[in-house]
Amino acid sequence: MKIRNLPRHQFGNLQSKMFPAYFSMVGTCCAISVASFGYLHPWKSSGTTEKYQLGFLLSAFAFNLANLFVFTPMTIEMMKQRHKVEREQNIGEEVGWSKNVEVAKVNPKLAAMNKKFGMIHGLSSLANIMSFGSLAMHSWYLAGKLNL
Repeated sequence: MKIRNLPRHQFGNLQSKMFPAYFSMVGTCCAISVASFGYLHPWKSSGTTEKYQLGFLLSAFAFNLANLFVFTPMTIEMMKQRHKVEREQNIGEEVGWSKNVEVAKVNPKLAAMNKKFGMIHGLSSLANIMSFGSLAMHSWYLAGKLNL
């Protein structure tokens, strides 16, 4: 079986469609979890542990919303701008190792775009990791509730 990778620009365009759907789905699940947990554990009658759990769920929801409405649109817009500059330089359609880094050494505009894209992408990844960590903490809480 031969594995084929997509050219970079096609892969980026695919991701620009997949990530909003992913963050929408995870955000919806977080919202349902917050509502359900809040309904089952009213704030006034909840103990400290349940309040922490609601905080973990709310933080996961907030990190996902940040990704959906802030970082993803910024990343997609920067990707489109980079693709335009790369097409002008006849790069971006390669599969595998990108020629972007070599071209950016002599193209300050592309170098600046790469830096900004990296920063936004890093913040998005951090928000995703924080959301995952919050959900992992809640999963740990739920696992402790099992009576096996």
